[in-house]
Amino acid sequence: MKILTLDQLDQFFTRISETWELRLPVLLPDGTRAIAPFTSAPPALLGGAVPGKPTAAFFPQQASVFTVYDGALQEPQTPDRPLFIIGFTPRDLACLRFIDRFFADGWRDDIYFRQRQHAVVAGLSGLCGPNGAMIPPAGGDCDLEFFFDGSNWLVVPYSEAGQAIVASLPDSSSPKTLELFRQASAQPEDENEILIKRASELLQADRVPDSFWAEIGERCIACTGCNLACPTCTCFGVQDWRSARQTERSRMWDSCQLDGFMREASGHNPLGSEALRTRRRIHHKLAADPEKWGEISCFLCGRCDAVCPTGIGMVAVARELVTRFGLTESKYLVTGG
Repeated sequence: MKILTLDQLDQFFTRISETWELRLPVLLPDGTRAIAPFTSAPPALLGGAVPGKPTAAFFPQQASVFTVYDGALQEPQTPDRPLFIIGFTPRDLACLRFIDRFFADGWRDDIYFRQRQHAVVAGLSGLCGPNGAMIPPAGGDCDLEFFFDGSNWLVVPYSEAGQAIVASLPDSSSPKTLELFRQASAQPEDENEILIKRASELLQADRVPDSFWAEIGERCIACTGCNLACPTCTCFGVQDWRSARQTERSRMWDSCQLDGFMREASGHNPLGSEALRTRRRIHHKLAADPEKWGEISCFLCGRCDAVCPTGIGMVAVARELVTRFGLTESKYLVTGG
């Protein structure tokens, strides 16, 4: 384990930016935080998860697939410098691990891995949450992790790339910091983790009636904020932009909450109501993905609940679902409230 003082942090990032494309949480003029290039705004590592989906670094809202100019095919080039990105909380890292699996399954998605395959990903944990709250360490799922003890950053490498980057840093000899890291790593499951597992159990057992989804669907205003903020949403549409001599094919994020998401050319729509679309959004994460991938694909980052103006984010719906249809014999029993 290595250590960085607050005074050394800027120098460390400056050195990294000489050979890497460095992105990290920065403070924007409106007071919000976003993951952006190092020199674009003041760094802001403290404050917890950034509002936007961090996985957009590898699966951006819009990306070029190819361009045809005068009949010649041109594909996007691999970036000149590999990406070093810091700002993923442990829950964000779990999301990244999941979509790494998704984009590698079957046909490997070269557009995604063009940026991802050589990237170094750094996690953030420790006393760097909102108002100094503790974020438990990830303990992996990244190349290195920055753990804040309230004064300094403990830097823990997990991969060969991570070890090479921090090799010149001094070793940590603070018993206080090491003990804080160990204690934070041993934190038990929180209430929402138990809640989401119980909701998944109920959905997989088909214990939630259609009337529930009709109620939830009535609250949806199709703003798509839940999908735009979710780090594990991977649906996209394809658009061709044509001019006299050129055609550019791009892909962009899509939303399962939109009426046209599954509408067929015939006009038939298998998801023709908000009730069906809302059910699909929740069922996909909590029931279909556990069946296909062996794990729930909501990792409780909280973004959908934060952005939804009508209160039907994942945790909110799961809590209502468990309160109304939960059974006392479940090993994931959670009381309402």
